[in-house]
Amino acid sequence: MYVSSPPYTGLVSELPPDSSGQPDPLDSFDEIIEAETTRDPDLAVIEAGSRTLRTQGGPPQADVPGRPEDPEVDQALREVEGELATRWGETKLEPSVSRIAALMDVLGEPQRSYPSIHITGTNGKTSTARMIEALLGAFDLRTGRYTSPHVQSITERISLDGAPVSAERFVETYQDIKPYVEMVDASQEYRLSFFEVLTGMAYAAFADAPVDVAVVEVGMGGSWDATNVIDGDVAVVTPIDLDHTDRLGSTPGEIAGEKAGIIKQGATVIMAQQPVDAAQVLLKKAVDVDATVAREGLEFGVVARRVAVGGQLLTLRGLGGEYPEVYLPLHGAHQAHNAAVALAAVEAFFGVGAQRAESLDPETVRKAFASVASPGRMEVVRRSPTVVLDAAHNPAGARVTAEAVQEAFDFSRLIGVVGASGDKNVRGLLEAFEPIFAEIVVTQNSSHRAMDADELAALAVEVFGEDRVQVEPRLPDALEAAITLAEEEGEFSGGGVLVTGSVITVGEARLLLGRG
Repeated sequence: MYVSSPPYTGLVSELPPDSSGQPDPLDSFDEIIEAETTRDPDLAVIEAGSRTLRTQGGPPQADVPGRPEDPEVDQALREVEGELATRWGETKLEPSVSRIAALMDVLGEPQRSYPSIHITGTNGKTSTARMIEALLGAFDLRTGRYTSPHVQSITERISLDGAPVSAERFVETYQDIKPYVEMVDASQEYRLSFFEVLTGMAYAAFADAPVDVAVVEVGMGGSWDATNVIDGDVAVVTPIDLDHTDRLGSTPGEIAGEKAGIIKQGATVIMAQQPVDAAQVLLKKAVDVDATVAREGLEFGVVARRVAVGGQLLTLRGLGGEYPEVYLPLHGAHQAHNAAVALAAVEAFFGVGAQRAESLDPETVRKAFASVASPGRMEVVRRSPTVVLDAAHNPAGARVTAEAVQEAFDFSRLIGVVGASGDKNVRGLLEAFEPIFAEIVVTQNSSHRAMDADELAALAVEVFGEDRVQVEPRLPDALEAAITLAEEEGEFSGGGVLVTGSVITVGEARLLLGRG
C-alpha cells in the first residue's frame, strides 16, 4: 500500500461530503444525549448531568477566526504577517531576554500594569490556559490570553475576554508598537524575533484594554523565553517530558531547570504531576525564591472522572475543597488533569488556601468548565466517518492522545493521518500511535519545517510495516484517502480518522474540513 504522489502544493482539493446525508450530530447535543440514554440506561445519570451542565455553560465555541471578510482589512493583515515573516522564526533562538526587555522599556513596561498567571511545561499548556481564562472570566474578570502556536490564524495568539482580537485590532496593535520595535532593532546585535514582537504586541494590547489579569503561555523553556519579562503571581508547570532536547536539555530534570525560570520571588507554584528529577528541580527553585508550592496528587487533583457524552464528568479537589459534577467537554484523562491544574491556579490567584479558606463558588466553576473549547485538541470535526483532530507532536503527547481516543471512541478501525515536523522525535510519535492505527496515511503540511512525506513514510514503514502505510504528500489527498479507508467496511462500520502530528497539520486539515 506504499504509494507516492506529487508534492503537496496547497490546499486546493474538495473533500467528499459527509456520507450520512444527515445534519451534523455535533449541532444537536441534546439529541445525542437522548439517543445515548435510551441506548444505555446505565449512563443516564452521567449523561443527564452532562446535558445540564453543558446547557448552563452554553455550547463550547472553537474560537478560531478565518481570514477577514473586508478585503482592505485582509490586505492590511497580510502586510503585517509579511513583515513579521522577515524576522527570525520561532525555531531560531538566541537565548536572551535582553531584546524583549529593551522593547518593554521603551513601551513603558506595559506587562507590569496587570497581574499575570504564567504557564510552562511540555504538553497541555494551551488547553490549561484556556481553562484558566474561562474560570477567570466566569468570575467577572477581564482577561488577556497569550498562547502559541496558532491553529489557523495568527490573531488567535492574542485573546481578550475569551476571544481572539479582531484582525483590525491586531493590525492596529502592530502599527502602534512598530516604531518602538524598529528603535530596539537598531540598538541590538540581533533584530527582535517573530515571537518577541508578538509578545510585545500581546503585552501592549493587554495594557491598552486594560485587562484585570493576563494568562501567558511560554513559547519555549522559561528562563530565556520572551514571555519571561513578567513576574507571574502564579507560576503553572504542566507535565514536563522530552521535547526541544537540542535547546532545553536531554532529561526531564535538565528541561525543568529551564522551565523553572518562570518561578519568581514569592509566587505560588501550581505543579502538575512530574517525573521525579523534574519535580526535584522545580521544588529546589521554589525554595530558593521563597515560593509556595501546590502539587497535583497532594494539595489538589482529580478525585474521580467518568466518560460522558462529548467529554467527561469530574470531581476535582482544589486548594479550598471538592468540586463535584464538573462537566468538561474535552476528551481524555490528560484534560482532566489539566482541569485540576487550572482550577488550582485560579484558586491560588484568588488566595484560596492562603488568604481565604472557603472554596470558589461551585456553580460558577461548573459553568466555566462547561464552556471550555480547545481547538485542535481531540476535536471532532466531522461524522460518518468520525474525523478527530489532535495536535500531538511529540511522543508524550501522542501517548495521551492514543489513550484518550481508545477511551472516548469505540472505533472498529482507526486510520491515522500524520504530518510531522522534521525537528521532532517522529519515530517515537509513530510508535505511540502504532497500537491504535489500523493503517496510516503519511503526508506533509505547508510549513518549511515539515518532514518530507517520503522520508516520513520510510520511518512509518519501519514502525507499521509496508502493508499498513500509504503516502499522500498533499494533505487534501491524505484526508480523502483516510476517509475512504475508514468507510471501506460500510456506513455503520465504526471506522474513524485521527489527524495528528503537528499543530500546522491540524490547522490546515481544519480549514479543509470546513472549520474556520
